[in-house]
Amino acid sequence: MSDAIGAGMKVRNDRDEALSIEQVEAREKDRRAKRQAYDRISSIVYPVVTLAGAILLWEVGVRVFNVPPFLAPPPSLVVGTMIEHSTLILHNTWHTTIEILLGYFASIAIGVPLAFGIFMWPSFARTVLPLLISSQAIPKVAIAPLLLVWFGFGLFPKVLIAFLIAFFPVVISTAVGLSSIEPEKIYLARSMGLSATSTFFKIRLPNALPSIFAGLKISITLAVVGAVVGEFVGGEAGLGYMLMVANGSMDTPLLFAGLIALTVQGVVLYMLVEWAEYLVIPRRNSAASAALQNMAA
Repeated sequence: MSDAIGAGMKVRNDRDEALSIEQVEAREKDRRAKRQAYDRISSIVYPVVTLAGAILLWEVGVRVFNVPPFLAPPPSLVVGTMIEHSTLILHNTWHTTIEILLGYFASIAIGVPLAFGIFMWPSFARTVLPLLISSQAIPKVAIAPLLLVWFGFGLFPKVLIAFLIAFFPVVISTAVGLSSIEPEKIYLARSMGLSATSTFFKIRLPNALPSIFAGLKISITLAVVGAVVGEFVGGEAGLGYMLMVANGSMDTPLLFAGLIALTVQGVVLYMLVEWAEYLVIPRRNSAASAALQNMAA
């Protein structure tokens, strides 16, 4: 009788223990979901609150210490200047955006095939890489006047400067991404009968995409810098040209307005590249996994 009661209590304790484990797992899952939601909200709220606090301190400090507007204009004056000159700012932003995008796409169109050549042919890599590295040691600001002498004051020299500054990260990140694959994946693809071309497009290229997009995100910010450098040296329009004019006329509020427009432009372009990465990489990786699973089946 006592043995039966003991066995019943043991079964009930095991059931309670199983139930408590389920409760713990459910609680842990709920905690994880709340943590993820908190991280998503905090990633937006924290920067916004910090920026708002900095702007408030800036406004109060300028007015309390009576700082002249030509030294540090209050944010309210900068916002008013942006509204007053909104047409001018938008017009110059459009010019700078065209230069940035043309230089950026040129860096992709030339940098990615160049990286493929560096990865596929070691002799080509030994020939080209020293030239690429040495070219990056030359300050682009120093050769910008020479480009203006050669190509004039039109759109092309600005695009060329943006390209020269932006293409190097594309080349290096693509070459590193293509070469940094685990040998086991290549052996697995060969054991499944995949050709070299299929292995490249189904295994190696999807594996390299995170590194490639890392270079593309760096490149888009450098393209912004290159376009502004070109406009500084010999621009007739664009945000860089507007900054030069505002600086020459001591129009500090317009100078700050141009800096804000340039910052927003760079952030938006970076986020667009990040969005493209979000769209491309999961689809590529799932396609590669599906291909391996089909071959294994």
